[in-house]
Amino acid sequence: MQNEVQQALAAFSERYCEAWRQQRGCLPVSDEYIGISSPCIVSTHPDAVEWQPQPFMPEDSLGAVEKALDIVIQPDAHAFYASQYAGDMAAQHEDVALTLLQAWSQDDFRRVQENLIGHLVTQKRLKLSPTIFIATLDSELDVISLCNLTGEVVRETLGTRQRRVLAPSLSAFLNQLSPLCNPFLLASV
Repeated sequence: MQNEVQQALAAFSERYCEAWRQQRGCLPVSDEYIGISSPCIVSTHPDAVEWQPQPFMPEDSLGAVEKALDIVIQPDAHAFYASQYAGDMAAQHEDVALTLLQAWSQDDFRRVQENLIGHLVTQKRLKLSPTIFIATLDSELDVISLCNLTGEVVRETLGTRQRRVLAPSLSAFLNQLSPLCNPFLLASV
């Protein structure tokens, strides 16, 4: 049985794929994943791969992050990162364009966990409350994160206490997103 975050992520992923079908006549296409295996790949083209989200198999969690830092991570973060394989998805939240991060494969999931460990170690060193990043922004200093203490989704400036609440929960945040198709990719894939 899916929890609210898994349902909201699956619903956004479907909206994202549908936006690609409506605007481009195909599933999502990315040039960033050429030559990188994934259960998501539907077809490979000379300059890009066409993909769609796939269930996360085998079941997993961010347990390695919890173990490495002796921390309990919000269940919503586990559900977000370990429910599906997918490419990163461009989205709009109110007036902010973002890239929703996803695990492309099992190898990528391990890399995500390593990056989360590094992020949390830095926060601990700076005496900041822990967050789990879920999306990037154009600014390399700002990210969208899940506050590990409150479960709120926040926009934060890395290495500072600057945080602005965007949504009371991860499922609410995902339900507020509008998909964006990458205008720079080939239109004739």
